[in-house]
Amino acid sequence: MGDKKILCIGLVCLDIINVVDKYPEEDTDTRCLSQRWQRGGNASNSCTVLSLLGAPCAFMGSLAPGHVAENLPDVSAADFSKVDLSQYKWIHWEGRNAEEQVKMIQQVELSNNTLPQQHRITVSVEIEKTREPLYQLFHYGDVVFVSKDVAMHFGFHSAASALKGLYHRVKKGAVLICAWAEKGADAMGPDGIVVHSDAFPPEAVVDTLGAGDTFNASVIYTLSNGGGVQEALTFGCQVAGRKCGVHGYDEIVTKTE
Repeated sequence: MGDKKILCIGLVCLDIINVVDKYPEEDTDTRCLSQRWQRGGNASNSCTVLSLLGAPCAFMGSLAPGHVAENLPDVSAADFSKVDLSQYKWIHWEGRNAEEQVKMIQQVELSNNTLPQQHRITVSVEIEKTREPLYQLFHYGDVVFVSKDVAMHFGFHSAASALKGLYHRVKKGAVLICAWAEKGADAMGPDGIVVHSDAFPPEAVVDTLGAGDTFNASVIYTLSNGGGVQEALTFGCQVAGRKCGVHGYDEIVTKTE
C-alpha cells in the first residue's frame, strides 16, 4: 500500500479544560488551579494520535475561521464525493450525521468493488453516543467501535456480553470492538471468539479526556499495518493507559517505540 494514508472524518472542536483539586459538588464554587485550551473532537483526537504514532493521516471535518463558532455543518456525502479515494488505505468515521455517513461509506464500497483486495479501503466506524440514528452504522464498518455507554444503553454490563449481543448488527466478516474503561477492551470477529486485553493504568490518572479516541487510533494503527486483533487491542489499551497519565497527547509515544 506504500504510503497511503488513514483518513478520520468527524468533529474538531475546542476543549477548554479547567483543573481543580477535587471534583466539584453541585452548586459549589471551586477555584481553578489551571486552565488550558486544546483542540478536541473524537476524529481530530484520533488523527493526532495516529500522527504521533507515525502513521500518514488526514482529517476531514468543518473548521471555524476563529476560536469560537457554533453549529458548524457536518461533512456531507457531497463534500466526501470530492475526496480522492486512491490516497487512502483506511477511512474512519466518528458516528455523527449517520444518514450522510452511510452514503459516504457506500461511495467507498462502490470504489472498492472495482479494485483488487490489496488496494481496497478498510472502513471503521465509531458508535459512541446513544442516539438511535447512529445504530444504522453498525452494519457499515469492517471494524466497528461501540462505546461502553451504548453497550449499557442496550442493557449489557460487560464488553464481552455486549459483543455477543450486538454482533448480529454488524456486516459479515466485521470485527466489533468494545472498550470498557479500567476493565480493558474486548473484540469479536466472525469466528465468534471474544479476544480480551486488560487495561494498563498509569501510576497516577491525570487526564482521561480523549482516552477512547487514543484507544481507537492505536487499534486502527496496528490493524492498518497488518497486525492481528489481539495485538491491536493490547496496543490500544497500552497507549490509552499512557495517555491517562499525561495532560494532552504529546508524551504518549515514548522514544523507545
